[in-house]
Amino acid sequence: MSALNYRRESQMKLLVIGDEARVNKYLPALEITQEVERVVAQRGTSDEEILRLAADADFIMADAISPVSAQLIESMAHLRLIHSEGVAYHAIDLKAARICGVPVCNCRGVNAGAVAEQTILLMLACLRDVVNGDAAVRCGQQIQTKERLMVEGIRELGDCSIGFIGAGDIARSTMDRLANWGCTLAYYKRTPLSFDEEKRLGAHFEPLCDLLPASDIVSIHVPVTDATRGMVNESFLAAMKRGSILINTARGEIVNQEALATALSSGHIAAAGLDTLYPEPVTADHPLLNLPEAITGRIVFSPHIGGITEGMFHRAHRIVWENIARVAAGEVPINRVS
Repeated sequence: MSALNYRRESQMKLLVIGDEARVNKYLPALEITQEVERVVAQRGTSDEEILRLAADADFIMADAISPVSAQLIESMAHLRLIHSEGVAYHAIDLKAARICGVPVCNCRGVNAGAVAEQTILLMLACLRDVVNGDAAVRCGQQIQTKERLMVEGIRELGDCSIGFIGAGDIARSTMDRLANWGCTLAYYKRTPLSFDEEKRLGAHFEPLCDLLPASDIVSIHVPVTDATRGMVNESFLAAMKRGSILINTARGEIVNQEALATALSSGHIAAAGLDTLYPEPVTADHPLLNLPEAITGRIVFSPHIGGITEGMFHRAHRIVWENIARVAAGEVPINRVS
């Protein structure tokens, strides 16, 4: 029997840690959705309350930034699958899941195109000084700003050398979209891509020590691990070309935010485009939200929306439910990360 058409007599239970409206909106037209009871715990609900609601759940689908702790995993005797709603899974206790024999899966690649679009948007916004330009028009300084920028100069994206830190699905999707822009594309990762993949992308590998000082734009595309947490630190930023731009559409934990604030204040980093900050939700006392007025216009923020398009959620929720059906039918889920 196909896993996607699987039925069984006793009803299974899915614990959703996240937003109920989102789960309802993107519910796929699959038979398995009618056979599984859904219990929703909003992000931030305590483990104790979650266990009161759904200690007997068979499956967990968790918002990508919602923790799934060892306490939860160890206390749920019927748990058969933990699934990230998106791509990230760093908030899930993988060690506890391994010990308990519970597979952890994500929706790998499902947001690659969406985040690639956001990455390019932030690159262009920094190059075109969008924040200051918008403010200038609103206060009647349009022509003065235009004349200033004609003298200072505006770089076209096609004239830039772009260095990618990481070369996963999102980075490669961004490279694909930049293929006809004329940019020079380089990347750094621990294991270089194949020759054929480099040729297809029009990108070349460079050691980090060479990539940083050669790039007009450095774009971050690595997951949060012990090795990458805080990797964009004072020495990383100092190694970047003076006047270059930093783009982060990965995770806020990768960037040492005090170091970035200092590099922006000194002028060594000309601008930053940031789709994500740490912590999330962002607090009002965040160092990058409290820079001097002369610096604030050199940062373009977006509220971590790079990967949350409607198309992404339709694809992601279908993957989650298809994996639930596979596990329910005794099959192996796809996109397993632990």
